[in-house]
Amino acid sequence: MIKKMTMCAVLFCLTALTAGAQKFALVDMEYVLKNIPAYERANEQLNQISKRWQGEVEALAVEAQTLYKNYQSEAVFLSEEQKTKKEEEIVAKEKEAAELKRKYFAPDGELYKKRESLMAPIQDEIYNAVKEIADAKGYALIIDRASETSIIFASPRADISNEVLSKLGYGE
Repeated sequence: MIKKMTMCAVLFCLTALTAGAQKFALVDMEYVLKNIPAYERANEQLNQISKRWQGEVEALAVEAQTLYKNYQSEAVFLSEEQKTKKEEEIVAKEKEAAELKRKYFAPDGELYKKRESLMAPIQDEIYNAVKEIADAKGYALIIDRASETSIIFASPRADISNEVLSKLGYGE
């Protein structure tokens, strides 16, 4: 029993000493991204594309609604064959709107692909800058301060966000 406790204490001390020897840093990705003009331009471009595509989807939905309203007002005057034809036309227009929405906005849709093509080069550039700083300064771990909600306090000395911006050519 005492031998096990001694062994556990030794392992604990070794782990603590090893962990204490490692260096850590923080980077605020929101701050970094806000200070990169290419990121802001890419975001604006994505917003414009999204609005345009949303307009296309909404236009088809309005067409489907108009077809339905016209159908409702004309239904009493239509034969069964005409009703069926109008109903199929409405369903086809609704389906077209849904397919266009999926094409543009689905998780693997055009907006996602466009975001990837615009953002990936910027993210890669940031990653490479962070990696170079980590290698040069011997950091074992760099945490994104913006996305890590469990950080209650961190010394400003641990934040390398401005250093990352400088490495990217956007620093002071």
